[in-house]
Amino acid sequence: MIFTDKKDSRLYLEQLKKRYKLSRKLEKKIILDEFSKTTGHERKYAIKLLSGWYKHKAGKVHRPHRIYSLNDTLVLVRVCDLLDWINSKRIKPQIGLAIDSLVEAKELTVTREQKEKLVKISPATIDRLLTRYHKRPVVRGHSYTRAGTLLKTQIPVRTFADWSDVKVGFCEIDLVGHDGGLAKGNFSWTLNFVDVVSGWTEQIAVKSKAQNHVFVGIKTLRERLPFPLLGFDSDSGSEFLNEQLYHYSIEEKITFTRGRPGKKNDNAFVEEKNDSVIRKWVGYGRYDTEKQLEILNQLYFFLRFYTNFFLPVMKLTKKTRIGSRIKKIYDMPKTPYQRVLTAEDISKKVKNKLKEQYKILNLVRIKKQIDVILGNLKPTSIR
Repeated sequence: MIFTDKKDSRLYLEQLKKRYKLSRKLEKKIILDEFSKTTGHERKYAIKLLSGWYKHKAGKVHRPHRIYSLNDTLVLVRVCDLLDWINSKRIKPQIGLAIDSLVEAKELTVTREQKEKLVKISPATIDRLLTRYHKRPVVRGHSYTRAGTLLKTQIPVRTFADWSDVKVGFCEIDLVGHDGGLAKGNFSWTLNFVDVVSGWTEQIAVKSKAQNHVFVGIKTLRERLPFPLLGFDSDSGSEFLNEQLYHYSIEEKITFTRGRPGKKNDNAFVEEKNDSVIRKWVGYGRYDTEKQLEILNQLYFFLRFYTNFFLPVMKLTKKTRIGSRIKKIYDMPKTPYQRVLTAEDISKKVKNKLKEQYKILNLVRIKKQIDVILGNLKPTSIR
């Protein structure tokens, strides 16, 4: 029996939802069997209806049916390659810009109708069409953070939950080592800055994790930030918890906080960028020469424009626990540049400067330059 009357279908569902909520596991199974046989719904969908996750609509649901050809798929491959194969939900809002950039560079020919169709494509369809074209290898790195013994009582702890009501300008900072799996001798490190609110990232390569090199890197990245640095949060490593950086933060009136030792999730924002930006582009090889250090910094110079102006990020807005599962809700994907422009606490002068900078940037040229630099970056062989 399939319901055709919307009212009858809704009443039947509401009655079962009440029973389902108060029932035990075995009783729920019987209710599910009854509901699936009566309505014709697939079992997983029936579970979500009875649990209150979905709102039931009686009758047929009419959706626009678009057929994507092999040529459409190949265009998507070019778009995704230009945007570094980021998540499909982040790719979707940038499809139009990416296609325009490729057409302007005469690297792609797309009709108006084809572009309109691809702009309307859903993230799920992007994943379905591109399943065979890109798979990122899973590689694990190592952590060599040594806990700082000084100043732990003076520098307050900030956990992941404490970032709920901050302004643009509060950053998490961290170091990423390029030892190639052999933590001996001197090798390069990347200092990573991530603004918590906007997702703006800045990187610089330093000779070692000695506090004098790290301190110079922090001052350099502070100057590169398009907005004032209001505060930074680090792990409990000795390269950050030292007298030099502590007194600098007091003199410059910068809020200095730290995460708990061994609790990486306290610095979740920068840890995520360590993987999606630094490890994604640089990898896990060993870089221990002056030439490699120079190439790394050339890469980060162009990468800051690429990631901040063209790659959208998604921010978690709400988490709801449903039984043993957690449902996460994210906002609409926006680039860090777009998030800074909409921030109320950023001055018009800063926003206008960013707008002028964005006008002269070319996505295709930046991506090509990054690819050329990566071609010159060769890790040291380890025997």
